[in-house]
Amino acid sequence: MRILFIGDVVGSLGRKKIHDELPRLKKKYRPQVTIVNGENAASGRGITEKIYKGFLQDGVDVVTMGNHTWDNRNIFEFIDGAKKMVRPANFPDETTPGQGIVYVKVNQEELAVINLQARTFMVALDDPFKKVECLVQEARKRTHHIFLDFHGETTSEKQAMGWFLDGKVSAVVGTHTHVQTNDGRILPQGTAYLSDVGMTGPYDGILGMKRAAVIDKFRTALPHRFEVVEEGRSMLSYCVIDLDPQTGKAKKIEHHIINDEQPLDS
Repeated sequence: MRILFIGDVVGSLGRKKIHDELPRLKKKYRPQVTIVNGENAASGRGITEKIYKGFLQDGVDVVTMGNHTWDNRNIFEFIDGAKKMVRPANFPDETTPGQGIVYVKVNQEELAVINLQARTFMVALDDPFKKVECLVQEARKRTHHIFLDFHGETTSEKQAMGWFLDGKVSAVVGTHTHVQTNDGRILPQGTAYLSDVGMTGPYDGILGMKRAAVIDKFRTALPHRFEVVEEGRSMLSYCVIDLDPQTGKAKKIEHHIINDEQPLDS
């Protein structure tokens, strides 16, 4: 089984990059499952039903989310019916709409896709380590192929999750920081790991935002309104993971960035 995972889509430039590049990526890698993190897709904050459906039309199989899941109020109108969207599972079960795990049929197998949000420097949600134990136990009753998008701020918490789940899931890939890390590897018990897959969107902004306001915030320590870059060059960050069809363990992980300096090879 081959998984294509594309990092945090930011604004209209990110959505256009998905639309333009995904057919070529699929032609090159021929993934069985394509996953996209879409929590920044609506002007950098949240997602709309139109954007969600647009991703599916472009060939995305699952849309994962993160700490900006609820920023666009439109999500409350459609998330319960969005069967291919997965939001952080460690929001409280009793009060949170949507789902924290989704299953994708791949020939005679299934891939379980889980989304969790870390807690360091972020909102204090339910314990992601405790939550993931329950979800993995549930998922393994159906499949050995399990993918986790761990949406977090610190590499240490992400690494801790990777080692915690080594041999229990197929892959742990981080999102949220928008900068792709260079630490993709297969852990000793067969779990693919990458601290952060990076972002898809504006190439010349700061994490997708217009530079001036971000620079001024650091220079003055005063609050500034950040706005997404909507024109100019763009980039796409992704990883490709190959899983053993029998065991679900990872055989290979590679990560790449598409931009003007590094176009997609045919």
